[in-house]
Amino acid sequence: MANEPRGAAASLESLATRFALEARGRWKTEVPRPVNAIGLSMASGGLESEPHAHRESQLMYLVRGEMVCEGSSALWIVPPRSALWIPASVTHRIRARAPLEGYSVFVEPGAAPNLPRDCCAVSVTPLLRELLLRLATRPALYDLEGPDARLVSVLLDELATVSIEKHRLPMPTDPRLRRLVDAMTADPANGATTKTWAKRIGVGERTLNRLLVEETGLSFGRWRQQLHIILAIQKLSRGATVQSVALDLGYESASSFVTMFRRALGTSPARYMAGRLATLA
Repeated sequence: MANEPRGAAASLESLATRFALEARGRWKTEVPRPVNAIGLSMASGGLESEPHAHRESQLMYLVRGEMVCEGSSALWIVPPRSALWIPASVTHRIRARAPLEGYSVFVEPGAAPNLPRDCCAVSVTPLLRELLLRLATRPALYDLEGPDARLVSVLLDELATVSIEKHRLPMPTDPRLRRLVDAMTADPANGATTKTWAKRIGVGERTLNRLLVEETGLSFGRWRQQLHIILAIQKLSRGATVQSVALDLGYESASSFVTMFRRALGTSPARYMAGRLATLA
C-alpha cells in the first residue's frame, strides 16, 4: 500500500498481515470483526501511499507526527489530537513523516448507523483516545461476546457523535487550477492578485474565479486563506514559531496572521497548539 516506505518497514509489515488485495487499488481486512484497531509507529523517514481504497471505513488518529491525506476532492491535514475519517470505498493517498505514532481503525460497512458519510477531520475526545489505545492492544480476533465487544460498541457510539474540524482544503480537478494549487503551495507568501495568478495559468480573472467556485465552493480569497490555515497547522505541528509561520505565509506581522487564524478557527495559533500538545504530556 505504500511507495518506498523508508523507516516504516516494521509497522507496515504488521499492518499488511491483516489485509488482502480485493481488486486493483482496493484492500479489505482479513480479520472477521466489525472493528479492527491497529497501532501505527514510524521511527524515521516517511511514506507516501499510492491512491487506494478500503472496503471498510477508516479512522486515522495521530498521537504525534504529521500526516496529509488527499481524497474526496480535498486535502486534509491531520495534526495531533485530530483524526481523519475516510468512508468505505473512498480513494485516497497518504503522505506521512516520522517520528509518527498513532492508530488506525477499520469499521465494517453496516457496523453502526449514523457514522459520517463523507471524509472529514474530527476531534478526538479523551474517551475516544483511550478506546483506540485499549482496542489496539487487544487480540485481532477478540471475543464477540466479551468485554472487548462492549468496548467496540462504545467506540462506535463515540464515532457517531464526533465533532468536525476545519482542516479541509477543497482541491480542484481542472489541470489549470491544479497548476495554480501547486504554485501557491510552493510559494504561499506570494501575495499576487487574482488577475496575476490567472495570467500565469493562462485564463482570465473571471474564469479563474468561476472555476474555483464551481470546483471548490470557495472564492479565490477564501481558498487562499484556507490554504494558509492548512499550511500553518502543518508548520506549527512541526514546532515552528508563530512569527516564522507568519513570515513564511507572507503576512506583514505576526499579529495580522494571528487575527486571520483566530477568525478562522476561533482561537490563537499558540492556544490551538497548546491544547493539542497538552494531551501528549
